[in-house]
Amino acid sequence: MRLFSPAKINLFLRVLRKREDGYHDLASLFQAIDLGDYLTFSLSSQDSLICTDPSLPCDGTNLIQKAVELFRKKTGLTFGIRIHLEKHIPIQSGLGGGSSNAATTLWGLNVLLGSPATTQQLASWAGEIGSDISFFLSQGSAYCTGRGEIVRDISPLTQIGPLWIVKPQEGLSTPLIFKNLFLERDCSNFDPEALLASFASSPNFTNDLEAPAFRVMPSLKTLKETLLEKGFSHATMTGSGTGFFCFGPKEFQMKEVFIRQASFISRPVNAWYAF
Repeated sequence: MRLFSPAKINLFLRVLRKREDGYHDLASLFQAIDLGDYLTFSLSSQDSLICTDPSLPCDGTNLIQKAVELFRKKTGLTFGIRIHLEKHIPIQSGLGGGSSNAATTLWGLNVLLGSPATTQQLASWAGEIGSDISFFLSQGSAYCTGRGEIVRDISPLTQIGPLWIVKPQEGLSTPLIFKNLFLERDCSNFDPEALLASFASSPNFTNDLEAPAFRVMPSLKTLKETLLEKGFSHATMTGSGTGFFCFGPKEFQMKEVFIRQASFISRPVNAWYAF
């Protein structure tokens, strides 16, 4: 079985407060896009994970491996699985590649093993191993709160124009960004429910993690300024970076960065995202 594993962008991202458990409460509008990886699954006598990107660990730290173990724990099933990951989503880009891979693994295992779980159960389980994984089990457009694991499906969003994903070669780790976040100084005062309600008519592409990311890596601020100078109407960092989503020109070229034109996509009911 070969499945598409889509990336996501955070159309807006508010950081609301720091919790007693050390995590932060967030409110974000997530959107799946047609940039993605491909995962191939086959039942086997033993587990194996192979990736086309040699820099990506394939041991127990990989969210795919964690998803396999989670599925075994929740279903009580015994099986071996061979997984091949064809990697296209840049690492440490804020595009949710690892989370998407984990969600795709949960879906794929469920189909291969006779659908012992509902999609709602898979989404509920996913929050145990990662904050953004549950989103990918939504319909592709969702308002996410908590650590990102509380997912509210919304109607499919309309793309406002040509969409580009731009990422420098360098990446940033999410823990590093939150370590450098100063809530009172860095975070906006926008009411996230109001942002959601008005998004279709008056979108506000705010991201409270831009300020700490720009402090840690000043070249990101320069990149944003360059993108706006090149004619994009909006250029906003997605997630904790270092990727940006940009709306604007139909044609765009830039050296020494990852560039990919993209489109919003949805997940059909009772099926997975199409290639």
